[in-house]
Amino acid sequence: MIGISKLYCGGVHASDALRYGRMSSKLPSHLLQFSKDKKPVIVWNMIRTCNLNCIHCYSQSKNVKYNDELTLEEGKAFIDDASAFGSPVMLFSGGEPLMHPHFLDLCFYAKSKGMRAVISTNGTLITKELAAELKKVGLSYVGISLDGLETVHDKFRGKKGAFRDAISGINSAREAGIKVGLRFTINKRNAQEIPGIFKLLEEENIPRACFYHLVYAGRGTKLIDEDLSLEETRRTVDMILELTKEIYSKDNRKEILTVDNHADGPYIYLKLLREGKKEEAENVMSLLKMNGGNSSGVGIGCVSWDGEVYADQFWRYYSFGNVKERKFSDIWTDTSNPLMKQLKDKKAYVKGRCRNCKWLDVCNGNFRVRSEAKEGDLWLPDPACYLTDEEIYDAR
Repeated sequence: MIGISKLYCGGVHASDALRYGRMSSKLPSHLLQFSKDKKPVIVWNMIRTCNLNCIHCYSQSKNVKYNDELTLEEGKAFIDDASAFGSPVMLFSGGEPLMHPHFLDLCFYAKSKGMRAVISTNGTLITKELAAELKKVGLSYVGISLDGLETVHDKFRGKKGAFRDAISGINSAREAGIKVGLRFTINKRNAQEIPGIFKLLEEENIPRACFYHLVYAGRGTKLIDEDLSLEETRRTVDMILELTKEIYSKDNRKEILTVDNHADGPYIYLKLLREGKKEEAENVMSLLKMNGGNSSGVGIGCVSWDGEVYADQFWRYYSFGNVKERKFSDIWTDTSNPLMKQLKDKKAYVKGRCRNCKWLDVCNGNFRVRSEAKEGDLWLPDPACYLTDEEIYDAR
């Protein structure tokens, strides 16, 4: 996760995170990515059922009843352990988490245990009444997925009217006093929609947007050929940077992030140097080092609806264990598992140009699951890294 408004526009300085000792239990939400203890933010895909049928869904959800979901008691036991372990955030996802029969109970329970509760949702089920309930249980943040403006979004979601329902959900959450943001996954089909998304942020007074680089998982595996080329990715990142600068100059409360490609961090650093902003660039480098790059298996983890534990929400073919049988904290710290041991120190295992890359400390090898999906080798360079050889070998 790369905070564009934080880094490129100077919204955060290294001293901001240092003030809190960089401990996840003390850091405010917008600084959690700079924690040094890296207690995992847990994505809990608590339900597989979904009311939509999105073409890039990593959980391959449908609007049917699935078996083997954690019971209410098992869910609470999992939350007990995650809280005691020090995980700062429980991100409730799905499928569609709002279709879970005990969502409100589990959200309230996580809050009662000192965790921050957030949800990733398609937004279509958030009525004014439900938004009021979400506010009562203390939900910290609602992330609502959009794939573009109305025509494009509805096509991605497989349902006419999905865009309007999502905007209604955004408005209901915002009016209830819940922080809300957009989640947008970039690919060839919708990259041209990004300027419209920025305009939407202004029109609907939405404070936050996260732009996700495509990860090849679930239905998204079929989209490998529709991922942006490396040159298209560079142009798209440039566009996001310029649009962020423009919107931030009007409202410095707007928060723009990119997710799932840590090449964005060095790219911002190099861009600031080219612009003659050395002091700003060095602040960015300090923050990137605190961030530490990709944290799959370390600072981000995933638990599925059936209790299986994964390195992140995309890496769903390899489970480290099940919370029905062992505590999440025990599974997460068990480095007798060879892959878990490797994930705790990715830099020691990367191959090719990654091994000698000057940015390895701030990238941490990027997304291994993308390398395996496209290259067939977990430790080969991430095929989505768009930095040139000149940039990674002769950058400083």
